[in-house]
Formats: sequence, C-alpha cells, structure tokens
Amino acid sequence: MYVIVAGGGMVGSNSTRSLLEMGHEVTLVEQRPDRFARLEEEFGPVAMRGDATEIIVLERAGIARPPDLVLAVTGDDEDNLVISQIAKEGYGVRKAIARVNNPRNQQHFDLLGITQTVCATTSILGLVEHEMPEHGLVRLLELQKEGLIVAEVQVEGGSPAAGKRAGGLGVPAGSRLISVFRHGRTELVEESTVIRPGDQVLAVVPTGSAPELRRALLGGSK
Repeated sequence: MYVIVAGGGMVGSNSTRSLLEMGHEVTLVEQRPDRFARLEEEFGPVAMRGDATEIIVLERAGIARPPDLVLAVTGDDEDNLVISQIAKEGYGVRKAIARVNNPRNQQHFDLLGITQTVCATTSILGLVEHEMPEHGLVRLLELQKEGLIVAEVQVEGGSPAAGKRAGGLGVPAGSRLISVFRHGRTELVEESTVIRPGDQVLAVVPTGSAPELRRALLGGSK
C-alpha cells in the first residue's frame, strides 16, 4: 500500500513510523525546516520538504499514482481540508483521512464530503461523557456519512419512558430503539417491548436530535 502523510508532527511521524514497520510505502511531507531536518535524519528519502496544500508538492509526492491512502494530519484544519479535497476530488484518491484539531470545524469537513476524520478532542470528550454521562445519555458513535449517531440512554424510575411500550414513546423522526440491556442480558426492542427502570437503551438517532430523544425517554426541558 502506498500512503502520503501530510504533516510531520507527532501524529504524522508516528503514523509514518508504524506504516513503514508494517511494510508499506510512505512519503511524509513537512514544510517546517527544523522539523523536516529531524524527519529526514530518521526517515531519509521517505521525508520530503514542502507545503502539501500545493499541487506541485503533492505531485512530487506521487499523488497522481494515486496513493491508496492520504493522511492529512497537520496542525491546521484548513490545510487538512484542502489536502483531503485535492486528493479525493482532483486525483481520485479513494481514501483520505483528515485530522480535525478543533471540533468546531467538523461541520466544514462534513459539508465538503470529508467524512473520514479523527479528532482527539472529540474522542477524549466521548470517553469522559461515557464515564460521567450528562442527563443519562451517552453518545457512543457518530455515523457522519449517514447523519446518525448511536446513543445509550439509562432509564431511571422517574423517567416518562419507564413502564411504557417502545412503540408509544414518541421518539424523534428517523430514530429507532435498537436494544435494551437488563439483568445482564441484551434484548432487541420491538414496538411491544416495555421499557423498565434500570434499562440501558441503545438507539440510533439523527444527528442533532439527541436532545429530543433524551426528552422522549427521560423527560426534562434541556
């Protein structure tokens, strides 16, 4: 597999090192002179100096082959977005993974069709939320391409959903309750399934509708 890695910081250099150890062919592009000097010392001809947002630099790196994968992992979200777009739209690269440094910029990647992204901040906050869930709802997974999230809801005794059938809960349009975990067992949810206090309900809900799902199952105004 041939991979172009744009950005020679910790993420880019560690990714390059691992890919090389796995036997893949890699070109690592870095524009900062001081950082490039260290990369060249370690990686030799694998490291290439240049600005990966410039087409001429990407062509020197072999973007026209095209590579099997482009990793855009610089410290600048705008650069990562541009690099990914050039790779996918300009050269037909099938897979481009972009680093999102500021989670507020995720929507820009989504709008421009860059759906394979990695955001350390979002991942860490997801782990924190799982350990300390707010209002009983935990976002487990985001399916960006489909516009959906997978969420887990802990139903308490005073929740409006407790004691009601799943088919009559008024969950948001496009949402679906998948399963409940109770007494150490997982059961699939049907319309006739009665939600009980203590149930952990797994649901798929459109992005942005999580608050409505929480209200439907747990009540409250937030």
